[in-house]
Amino acid sequence: MKADDYLVLAALLLPLFVVSYWIVPYFTTYKHLQHIPGPFLGKFSNVWLAAGARQGKKFAWVDDAHRKYGKVVRVGFNHVSIATPEGLRTVYAHGNGFLKDYFYNAFVSGVPGVFNVRDRFEHTRKRKIVAHAFSPGAVKDFEPHMTNNLVRWVGELDKIASHTDGQGFGKINMMPWCTFVAFDIIGDLAFGAPFGMVLRGRDECPADMGGNTVYVPGAETLNRRGEVSSTLGLLPQVRPFAKVLPDPFFTRGLQSVANLHGIAVAAVDKRLSAEARDSEKGLVSIGRHDILEMLCRAKTSDGQPIAREELISEALTQLIAGSDTVSNTACAIMYWILHGERARPGTIVSRLQAELDAAIPADAVVAAHSMVKNLPFLRQCIDESMRLHSTSALGLPRLVTAPEGVACEKEHFPLGTVLSVPSYTLHHDADLWGADVEEFRPDRWLDLTPRQRMGFNPFSFGPRACVGQNVAHMELALIIGTAFRRYDFRLDQQVLTSHEGFSKKPDECWLGIRRRV
Repeated sequence: MKADDYLVLAALLLPLFVVSYWIVPYFTTYKHLQHIPGPFLGKFSNVWLAAGARQGKKFAWVDDAHRKYGKVVRVGFNHVSIATPEGLRTVYAHGNGFLKDYFYNAFVSGVPGVFNVRDRFEHTRKRKIVAHAFSPGAVKDFEPHMTNNLVRWVGELDKIASHTDGQGFGKINMMPWCTFVAFDIIGDLAFGAPFGMVLRGRDECPADMGGNTVYVPGAETLNRRGEVSSTLGLLPQVRPFAKVLPDPFFTRGLQSVANLHGIAVAAVDKRLSAEARDSEKGLVSIGRHDILEMLCRAKTSDGQPIAREELISEALTQLIAGSDTVSNTACAIMYWILHGERARPGTIVSRLQAELDAAIPADAVVAAHSMVKNLPFLRQCIDESMRLHSTSALGLPRLVTAPEGVACEKEHFPLGTVLSVPSYTLHHDADLWGADVEEFRPDRWLDLTPRQRMGFNPFSFGPRACVGQNVAHMELALIIGTAFRRYDFRLDQQVLTSHEGFSKKPDECWLGIRRRV
């Protein structure tokens, strides 16, 4: 056949492929979902949802769909999004037997970790190992590492604050500085040493790439990895060919997946090599209370240490969870506190600072957790900011595994259906939160309804909820408490725009900053 004949044959076969692959299943295999409203393309394939992920706006696309079509929306050929508190309790509940969807396979680098492992028994085994690292006693031991990094952080912020404008403020984009301190803290906790981003003032981490150490931008690597994995997770048929696709989004993203794994390899090897050298010299390690040390002491069911690849995978999971979510959330909290103050001057910041001043001694460089962990208004501000920003904004997909299916929102979803609940949409639902849903109002947390409490979902829910949420709360209280106790801020931008990889990241947050007298 000539080249022109192949083109003619392809032109004839393409409509047949489209009909057989997308159209026929709509009328046969997934006929039971036909009545559920949603975007037209989303009824036939995952391409609509993947396009939103490719743009970094999947949370916004899904939210728009819910506003247009209602609480129950078909967003993929076999994927239904449910935006109600009751849906949250059904889809992610303990004991429902649901599995993480195949979507999570795209996030595996090396061997599966506690975040992306799909097998229920493997997850139980891994979670027992990791959960020990986040017990109340273990979390308490993390504080000195957080404190040391916060001291370095405020030292650099003091320098920025000293270069003042006519109003006595320095100028700072808080987003990268939240990234620097969050990466350094989780580097300290998960790998035994900070990455040094705060002191360098740069997004930079060493990575082991096939035995060669190179320096890569940690936060940028993490963001690109989230973007490409979220997109390819919805298009599993495309994954084997992603490296050769002409769109550089995929080639850069897949390189970031490799770079991120290399960061974990380099950090773990550095720690283990240091311990091996000490052992060879006859030095007795006194132990370092951090996540990696606890993972190193963990045992498999037959009493053996966990394999090096699993150790790297679990340390990488903690790096991702502890850097991206905390940095994005801390920055968003600072923005929303200042936004609320701008909307109602004299009602937010002065009240927060009065509470912090009463709890933190004047000579303290940074807050101690004992000083801030029970401050009610600080916690209200943090929770209200997490509601409005929703760092974990997307609907985490779950596969119905019960042979009889599941009932939810007056619908029946059979075995094999993919369900999710979008946190961003749930947190911005006026039917749930009231007409002032878009306002920063911390005092709403004084009299929440049961449904509002049920619908607040910053760390997911059920057996696959974030195992490190206690550490996250501790870190956020220390960062926000220290920042507003030590500095006055001026909000220098009107809105906070965000871009979504796996989590939702503020693009920038420009503030004026000055030391408080």
